[in-house]
Amino acid sequence: MPARTLRRDRRFRIREVDACEPDVLDTLKELHARTFLDCAPLPDFESGQWWISTELGRPVAFAGMTPSSLGKGIAYLSRVGVLQERCGYGLQRRLMRTIELRARRSGLDCIVSDTTCNIVSANNFIRCGYVLFQPGRPWAWGNSLYWRKMIRR
Repeated sequence: MPARTLRRDRRFRIREVDACEPDVLDTLKELHARTFLDCAPLPDFESGQWWISTELGRPVAFAGMTPSSLGKGIAYLSRVGVLQERCGYGLQRRLMRTIELRARRSGLDCIVSDTTCNIVSANNFIRCGYVLFQPGRPWAWGNSLYWRKMIRR
C-alpha cells in the first residue's frame, strides 16, 4: 500500500486538556522532552490552554496558547511539538488551527509566536497565514523569527 494512503488512514484526535491534572501534566512534560529535547525551556503548563493530539489513544503531539505580554487581545502560541515519528501528517498545522479557533472564540485579535532554527515550523507558520514581524521587545533568542497572525478583523 502506498505511503500516501497510509497517511490518510491515520486517526489523530486533538483535545483540550487540563494541565493541572497530574497525569496530563506528566504527559505534556514527556511530549515536550521528546519533541524539543533540550533546545527549549519547559513552559509553565499551568498557564494558558493546552491540547494533546493522540493516535489510537497514544499521545503524539501537543500545543499551548498562553496570554502574551505584548498587549490586550494577543495570545502567544507557546509550543507546538510533534513526535519525530509522526511528523509529515500535518499535525502541527492542525494544532495551530485548533489554537486559532479557540483564540477567535475567546475574542482575541492576534496570535504571536517564534521559531528558532526550525525551517519546517517556519514553513508551517507561513502555510497557516502567519507573517514575520519584529517586536519592539524581542523575547526569544537572537536568531529567532517572530510570527504574527491577525485572527479577528
